[in-house]
Amino acid sequence: MDPDTAQWWLTLSEDGRSVRHGDRVQGLPDSPQRFNPVIAVLGRERLGSGRHYWEVEVGDKTGWTLGVCDEAVTRKGKISLSPDNGYWVVWLSDGEYQAATSPPTLLTPRVPPRTVAFFLDYEAGRLSLYNVDDRSLLFTFSGASFPPTLRPFFSPHLREGGRNAGALRILPVTGRE
Repeated sequence: MDPDTAQWWLTLSEDGRSVRHGDRVQGLPDSPQRFNPVIAVLGRERLGSGRHYWEVEVGDKTGWTLGVCDEAVTRKGKISLSPDNGYWVVWLSDGEYQAATSPPTLLTPRVPPRTVAFFLDYEAGRLSLYNVDDRSLLFTFSGASFPPTLRPFFSPHLREGGRNAGALRILPVTGRE
C-alpha cells in the first residue's frame, strides 16, 4: 500500500500489505496525494494494461470498501463512490454488501466473505470480485472504459469502538485448487 496516499488515521504495516484504522493520528504531512477526510489508501501498483489478480483478507470486519480507482481521482473532501467518478468498488456497511453502481447494487453473498479476490481485465473493461471462501462471484463491473491508470483502493472504515478494528490484508497469491 502506498503510504503517501494514506489518510492520517490509517496505520499501515511495515511490509505495506495491511491497513487498519488507528487509534491516533499518524502525524503525516498533508499532500495532494493523501486522502482527507476519507479513510482510504491506494495500492502501490499502477494498472494500465493486462490482466491482474489479487486477494484481500477482510476477516470479521464489520465495514470495508475495496476495488480500484482512477489514479487521478479527487482525494479531498466528500467523495461519491461510483464508476462515473472513477471508483469501481464494493463495500460492507451496516451489515449490507453493495457495489458502487448508480444506484448501488445490493449483493447477497451465500456466506460472508473473509477473503475477497479481484480479477481485473483492463482491455476488456472488466473487474470481477469473488468470495474466496465459497468460490462464488460477488459482482462484475463490465463494459468499463477504464482511465489510463488504475490503482487498487482500500478502506478499512472506522474502528466502531473496536468492533471493526481488524486490518485489511493483501494476501500472497499461491496455487489454489
